[in-house]
Amino acid sequence: MGIRLKFGGVSRTQLVVCTRQLATLVKAGMPLLRSLRTVSDQLEPGALRQVFTLVAGDVEGGIKLSEALARHPHVFPPFYINMVRAGEVGGLLEEILKRLAEVMEKQQRLRDRVKGALMYPAFVMFAAVSILIILMAFVVPTFMGMFTELGSALPLPTRILIVMCNTVRHWWWLVAIAAAGGVALLQALIKTPGGKRLVDRLLLHLPLFGNLIHKLLIARFARTFGTLLTSGVPILNALETVRMTVSNAILDEALQDVERSLRAGESLARPIEVSGAFPPLVSRMVALGEETGQLDRMLVQLADNYEEEVEVMLGGLTQLLEPLLIVGVGGIVGFIVIAMFLPLLSLTKILG
Repeated sequence: MGIRLKFGGVSRTQLVVCTRQLATLVKAGMPLLRSLRTVSDQLEPGALRQVFTLVAGDVEGGIKLSEALARHPHVFPPFYINMVRAGEVGGLLEEILKRLAEVMEKQQRLRDRVKGALMYPAFVMFAAVSILIILMAFVVPTFMGMFTELGSALPLPTRILIVMCNTVRHWWWLVAIAAAGGVALLQALIKTPGGKRLVDRLLLHLPLFGNLIHKLLIARFARTFGTLLTSGVPILNALETVRMTVSNAILDEALQDVERSLRAGESLARPIEVSGAFPPLVSRMVALGEETGQLDRMLVQLADNYEEEVEVMLGGLTQLLEPLLIVGVGGIVGFIVIAMFLPLLSLTKILG
C-alpha cells in the first residue's frame, strides 16, 4: 500500500489546472498511467506533485484511479472521487474528467468573484482600523495633557475619547487577549453540533450577506448534485456526497430528511419543500425534473440561475458597501476631530 503522506497547501486552483490537463491528455488518447506521470512531471516540487506521483504509482500497481484518489482525501474531495468512480464504471473516464474540470473551473470562478468583491471592503476596514489605532496611540495623547490643564469639565465626547485612548495605550494587551479568546470560543462553539447549527443559522440571517450566502449554498448544492447525476452516480450516493460538500448545518439537516424520504421510496421534491431551507423555486424545479425524468438537467439549470443571481448580488453589494464604509469611517474620524476640538473652542470662549 506504500507510505501515505499528509499534505497541506494544495490550492483549488492547482487541482483545477491538473484536472483539466489530465482530461486533455486522456481525451487525446494517452494511456491513463502516462497521463498521470505527465501531469506529475510538469508540476513544481511540492505537495500536489507528490500526491500525483503516489496516485500514478498506485495505478501502476493495478489499483483503480478512484481508489488511488480516495487515499488522499485531504486533496481530492468526495465529489471528485465519486465522479471519477462513475466514469470508470460507465467507461466514460475521459468525458467525466472533462466535465469535472469544467465544474471545478465554474466553482473556482465564482469563489474568486466573491473574494474579489469582498477584497475592497476588507482593505478599507483594515486601513480604517490601522488609522484609528495610530490616532489613539500617538495623535490624541498629545492633546490629553492640554485637556487636563484646562481644569474645567470636559465635554462628553472628549471624555469618551480619552477613555478609548487610555484603553488602547494601556490595556491593548487585554483587548488582544479578549479578541483572541472570542475567536477561540467561536471556534470551539462551531465544533459542537448545536453551536455550528446556531452559527450557520445566524449566517443565513446576516444583514446584506445572509441572502448571498444562502444563494451560494443553493448554487453549490444544485451544481454538485446535478453534475453527479449527469455523470451516472446513483441518486442516493450523489445525495450523500452533496451532504459532504454542503458546509451549512441547516441545509445538511434538510438533506438528511430528503435522504430518509428517498430511502423510504418517496419523492425528492416534497421533503425539500417542507424543510424550509430551500427557496420554492428549488422544490418546483426538482418536482418538474422528477416528472419529466430530467432531474439532472433541472439541477444544472438551477445552479446556472443561482450563480447568475450571486453575480448580480455581488455587484450591487459592492456598490452599496462603498458609500456605507465611507460614511462609517468618516463618522468615526469626525467624532475624533470634534472630541479633540470641543475643549479648544471652550478655551477660546474663556480667553475671549
